[in-house]
Order: sequence, then C-alpha cells, then structure tokens
Amino acid sequence: MKSTTIGILVVAAILVVLPFVAPNAYYLDLTVRMAINAIIVLGLNLLIGFAGQISLGHAGFLGIGAYASAVLPTHFGWHPLVAMGAGAAATAVLAGLVARPIFKLKGHYLAMATLGLGIIINIALRNEAQWTGGPDGMPVPAMGLFGFELSTDRQWYWVVAALLVISVWASLNLIDSPFGRALRALHGSEVASQVVGVDVVRYKVAIFVMSAVFASLMGSVTAHYIGFVSPNFADFFHSIELVTMVVVGGMASVFGSLVGAVLLTALPQALATFEGWETVVFGAILMGFMIFLPKGIVPTLAAKFGKGD
Repeated sequence: MKSTTIGILVVAAILVVLPFVAPNAYYLDLTVRMAINAIIVLGLNLLIGFAGQISLGHAGFLGIGAYASAVLPTHFGWHPLVAMGAGAAATAVLAGLVARPIFKLKGHYLAMATLGLGIIINIALRNEAQWTGGPDGMPVPAMGLFGFELSTDRQWYWVVAALLVISVWASLNLIDSPFGRALRALHGSEVASQVVGVDVVRYKVAIFVMSAVFASLMGSVTAHYIGFVSPNFADFFHSIELVTMVVVGGMASVFGSLVGAVLLTALPQALATFEGWETVVFGAILMGFMIFLPKGIVPTLAAKFGKGD
C-alpha cells in the first residue's frame, strides 16, 4: 500500500476517533477550528510550498467567502449553499484577474503586491458598512443541508472532517499528477520549466486561483459555523498566521500542512495561562522551530527517519 494512502487512512482514523475522546464542547470546537485551518493551509501550501509563490494576503479571500455567506442570504435571501458557491466563484474571478499582473513580479515585490491585495479587501469590508456591518461585523444565517440545519459542534465536526479528508486526498492526487509535477518544476526553476515547455504563467494563475477558492470556501464554512463575521477574518495578521502554519508544518508537505494548522491553532489556547506574556512565549516557540527545524516539522522528521512525506 502506498505511503500516501496509508497517510490518508491514518488521518481519517484520527478524525473518526477525535469526537469521542474530546473531554468537552470546548475541545470539540477547537478541533473543528483546527480542521478548518488545515484545509485553508493545504491550499496555501500548494501555492507557497509546491509552486514557490508567496501570498501575504490570503485572508482576504477567506473574508470574501465569509461575507458572501453573510451578505447574500441576509440581504438578498439566497440559499447558503448558493451564496457559498457565489463567493467561491467571485473569489476565483478576482484571483484570476489579479494573478497575471501580480505574478509578473518576483521576491519581495510579489509579497508586497499580495499584501496590498489583502489590505484592499479588508478595507472594502470595513467601509461598506451598509452591507457588511462595517468594523462591527454582522450575523450569519444558519447553514441548512437537505432540509437539515447544522446547529451543533458535533454536526459541524463531521462535515468539516469529511471536507478535510477529501482535501488531503485531492491535494495528494494533484501533486502526483502532471499538474503537480509542473508546479514542482516551476518551484525549482522557472527558466528551466519554460525550456521544457511548461506554461509558467498559466500554472501560476491556476494554482493561485485554486488556493484562493480553498480559502473562500472555508471562509464560508467558518462564517456559518461561528454564526458571525467581522473584518478580522481578512486582516493582515490572519494572513501571516496562515503562512506561519505552512512554514512550521513544512513547505511542500501535505501532512506538514495538517501539523502546522493543528499546532498553531492549539498553541495560543495553551499559552493563555501566561497572562500577558503569551505573545512573547508564542514568538519564542516559533523562533525555536525556525532555528532547530528550518524545513518544518514533517520534512525534518521525515528526513531524519529516512521516509518521504
């Protein structure tokens, strides 16, 4: 059996067991948030880790999906699933439009361009108060599936867990496909990729749009799960948090995305006992990871024990 298949089965088995061992509703809620972040980070890692393209404004796409699921049902009476699809479609169009000019840039210039995009989205969400509620945010209608309303943490857990398993499976298959091999070639050398016939611009745009749609869909899921949205969904610090999850777990590592998301979702909660010093301790821990595990947790451990991802 392939190692990737074993990995998917292990992830699925852990997800099946988790709700039964969670001590209370708080830990179940935390697990749902971990799974949501893991799906977002999976998409972001395809862009950063495999294609080698930075994005410091990814939370903006998360915000578009979240607000689509709030604004369209509230103001226009759309069904939540239709609103979620519309948000993903709008995100895909926006990402496709900005990707071509943005990806003509490289290095720090590319990072600044994606940062600017995220800031623009955040400002728009704050300023359009008549639709979005402005800085105060707005409530989100409940999500209904086939006449059944999702209302409890346990119901949401099974939905998000299924989405996570599907996302892991899809990511692994994408990486092993010709598309995934082109992404890795692109990361290695754009010039060499062009020489062997890879359409560099097309692949950059495609993976950027795909990663943005991942974020948009999970923004919608998060909005319905929490029942409220605010511009904080799309702020700069959230984008940095997502990138940090990619780096700590391991770039170009699907299972590293999961580890990074789980660790950095749980760590702030675990450090709450430090009362005012949690940010300092959090920063120190991240520095330690970067010093002793510069390639990320999963790739470093895989190299040490002689096993691939």
